[in-house]
Amino acid sequence: MNTLDAEGAARLLHVTVKRVQALARQGRLPSARVGRKWLFRREDIEALLGGRAPVAPVKSFVISARNRLRGEVAGMVVDGLMAEVRLRIGDQELVSVITRSSAERLALKVGDDVVAVIKSTEVMIGKEDREP
Repeated sequence: MNTLDAEGAARLLHVTVKRVQALARQGRLPSARVGRKWLFRREDIEALLGGRAPVAPVKSFVISARNRLRGEVAGMVVDGLMAEVRLRIGDQELVSVITRSSAERLALKVGDDVVAVIKSTEVMIGKEDREP
């Protein structure tokens, strides 16, 4: 049996150690507590990762945000907990930083057609300054 501590389980799950400890305390992550230390069976963690229920495909959806831009994933950099997603929208590029788990849940890859939804309280407009 291969046993992981909270740090090892966090690396495997791509979450923080505090999140792993909270899930263990809530009984949502199979674990055993020895003194002040949480221990996890690697097989249990891997079973959770591989045993995700399939998500039914969504044909369409309605959302209140009006600022939607259709584009294509031009590039991705996934590092640690975060993913930087570059979208090509016409001849422009938009960069979005999302969580790694969101990128994985969406199964994003270069070439995918996606929709960027922009919901912001502030949008700034700039213009080149012309000499008088």
